Amino acid sequence: MENVKFVANKAIIKIKYRTFETADELLSSKLFHRLLASCINELSLCQSPLLGIFSGEHKSIERQRHFVRFCKYLYKLHFDDAAKLLGNCEAYVSNQRTLNDFVMYVYDYWRSYNRYIICDSENDTLDQRPYRTFMSTVEQLNHLIRGTYRTLLENINCRPPRVYRQIVAGAEVSVIAIPNVVRLPAKYAKLKNVLVIRQILLSPPLIVNQPNNKRKGKFEQVSSNPLPLDEINPGEWLCFPAKVGKQIVLIYFHENFFELGMSLCNLFELAGDEDLTAKPVAIYMYGVPGDSLYKFSAHPTVFFDDIANDILVGACPNKDEFGYFGYLKKMVLTLHNIHAMKIGMLPFHGALIKIAYKGKKKTVLLMGDTGTGKSETIEAIREIGGQSINSMQIIADDMGSLELQENMVVGYGTEIGAFLRIDDLRPGYIYGKMDRAIIMNPTQTNARVIYPVATIEDIVAAHQIDFVLYANNYEATNDIKPALERFHDIDAALAVFRSGQAMSKGTTNLSGMTNAYFANVFGPDQYRNLHEPLALKYFTKFFECGIFVGQLRTQLGIPGMEFDGPKKSAKSLLELISNSVQ
Repeated sequence: MENVKFVANKAIIKIKYRTFETADELLSSKLFHRLLASCINELSLCQSPLLGIFSGEHKSIERQRHFVRFCKYLYKLHFDDAAKLLGNCEAYVSNQRTLNDFVMYVYDYWRSYNRYIICDSENDTLDQRPYRTFMSTVEQLNHLIRGTYRTLLENINCRPPRVYRQIVAGAEVSVIAIPNVVRLPAKYAKLKNVLVIRQILLSPPLIVNQPNNKRKGKFEQVSSNPLPLDEINPGEWLCFPAKVGKQIVLIYFHENFFELGMSLCNLFELAGDEDLTAKPVAIYMYGVPGDSLYKFSAHPTVFFDDIANDILVGACPNKDEFGYFGYLKKMVLTLHNIHAMKIGMLPFHGALIKIAYKGKKKTVLLMGDTGTGKSETIEAIREIGGQSINSMQIIADDMGSLELQENMVVGYGTEIGAFLRIDDLRPGYIYGKMDRAIIMNPTQTNARVIYPVATIEDIVAAHQIDFVLYANNYEATNDIKPALERFHDIDAALAVFRSGQAMSKGTTNLSGMTNAYFANVFGPDQYRNLHEPLALKYFTKFFECGIFVGQLRTQLGIPGMEFDGPKKSAKSLLELISNSVQ
């Protein structure tokens, strides 16, 4: 039944048909024996007094097995009776308080892991009855572990506790997955052996400690296929088939990065069965083993345009320095953007919001690089607008694309979730999102939160654009430089958008003033020959259609203006909407 693997700080349990059903099964399992041995080994490194219950024999396999047998008796009997019946329990009897503390420590040690269950639905129909599957596996394990722990403590202390805390004792994330359900060119047939996620059960808030807390470098285009398919062990991977806007991107992630790969469920819509009948536009392998990618670059986050097979391919090494969610999110969006340009759409790096304010309905596109105040301005709009905001939809929080339709320009989003810097949110804001949030590296600089902000139906619908603004976070406002400034000719507008100037907020390895082509190093910068004529075509259309094109000075990069700057820009934008013609 059980296939248990401990990978760094992760406990991965693969289940085929059923999980543990009794405390005896749980205590007899490979999972518990391996956990106990690992826990004892860690305690021995610091010569913990908790090991006193083993009388100096904690490294003895037989002594550890004796402890497991004692736990089985203790689950059914009170302490004294269990000790008498099993025998050879003098160390437990003379260290009853220490035994209590040791059991508590083992329980907390288990919970210190990021815990995952993978329900393999091959030759079964688990994915057709997901709630029943999750209840009979995930919830069953949760209740069993918690119940076993509580019963052991009750029987050690010969009394029940007065306070019960219903914490998640089993898996924090569980998935139902099946193989061979995706359409792939023959060249990539080996990837069909990787289990594809069909349903996910998440127990938020989920705290994830990434190996790294920032992204550096660019995603480089390479001239040959970077995937070492012969070196891939399908059993070490999972596939998250993502709906990135209207596109399908197959995201394969290695078990070393399970905590990051599973977090995709709060950012991208999980593709449905009908979506997987179409050929994906891209494949991304996050966690490629070995050093094969280093032949391309010293920092090989790379992609390849496989024209022969009509598919884009991305790859990232299996190294801790790439263990940051930004390497997942941004590569996927890079592949999306490249495909968008190939079919004549203009990708953007920015926020797209639809606001109904005092009866005026407008769609605003706010372009800008990471940390330029886009999300912060949106939150300030919510706060300042208050009850005067009839409705507000987030269509795109980070990336999206534009399309020409007759006499208008329409926009689409890519993500159903937001990936935000906690430090840039107003104090206490994150507590209102805890029930759906995945929080990353909360004690470090650039701590992040991922939570859903839109539905897939909203982001794939066509939204007519009314305002196109550049997020300027580096200039202070004054009488000459207002918070909101309109461009009156194409050349002036293109000059600002093309320069992509920004004050870095420390989310990457860059610092100080930076420049990025159209604030978008995720596709447009690498495909300038494709993007430049598209940009000219779309900006011409903006002016022809009377779309307001300008810049919004958020002042987020100016010390001391991290909160007041976005508030001022939000107020100016709301005034513009209020004074505009319906």
